Amino acid sequence: MRQKIVAANWKLNKTLSEGLDLVNFLQSKVNEHDDVIKIICPTFPLLYPIKEILDSSKKFYLGAQNCSAYERGAYTGEVSASILKSVGCEYVIIGHSERRKMFGETEEVLFQKLNLALQNQLKVIYCVGEELDQRKEKLHFNVVKSQLDNLLKLSNEQLQNVIIAYEPVWAIGTGVNATPKQAQEMHAYIREIVATKDADIANAIPILYGGSCNAMNAGQLFQQKDIDGGLIGSASLKGEEFLQIIYAAS
Repeated sequence: MRQKIVAANWKLNKTLSEGLDLVNFLQSKVNEHDDVIKIICPTFPLLYPIKEILDSSKKFYLGAQNCSAYERGAYTGEVSASILKSVGCEYVIIGHSERRKMFGETEEVLFQKLNLALQNQLKVIYCVGEELDQRKEKLHFNVVKSQLDNLLKLSNEQLQNVIIAYEPVWAIGTGVNATPKQAQEMHAYIREIVATKDADIANAIPILYGGSCNAMNAGQLFQQKDIDGGLIGSASLKGEEFLQIIYAAS
């Protein structure tokens, strides 16, 4: 069986003291022996301070929200995969819809990031998902299929270090989530696309749901056959609510 995963994407939130307080709270409450992989993805400046307080029980793993398409050099403001690895990151989010839309990240740029992250032994949470107008025009399957092309270019060995996150863009931060049926339909489709490369990998690859997932709907979403957990945004900023989402995945 695929292991359940719950990843917190804090986005541009939490000061240093707020972030440390939240992580300390979560570590004090969560059961280290549960079967859920739990990942915290704060802003870049908080990565190392949070790594310093993560205890050795591996209750939580550290992830970054993004990485550079460049390894090193004169790229002011960028943070490379190797730097992320050096400060203790084990995961990185690549291809989030906000990066695609607000910062114009193309499929070519995302493929560069994907390769550099994997070369530096980071596990990748790779995001795909459609806009509302694309769903209304019934193009959502085509859009997601095209976004999966980068993953199909990877070797089977590389794919074993990738987690896919389906995030319907129309549901992110809107309070409107995809229904369990809609989410399951797309997750099953994603698995079918990966199976065109390798059926065993398709059965094993974790696929998370992202998009206004909260304590109220997580249980129903996580019960679906092809949904292996969640990439959680605003609900991950509230300790008690994030705990409930973790428990829903257990």
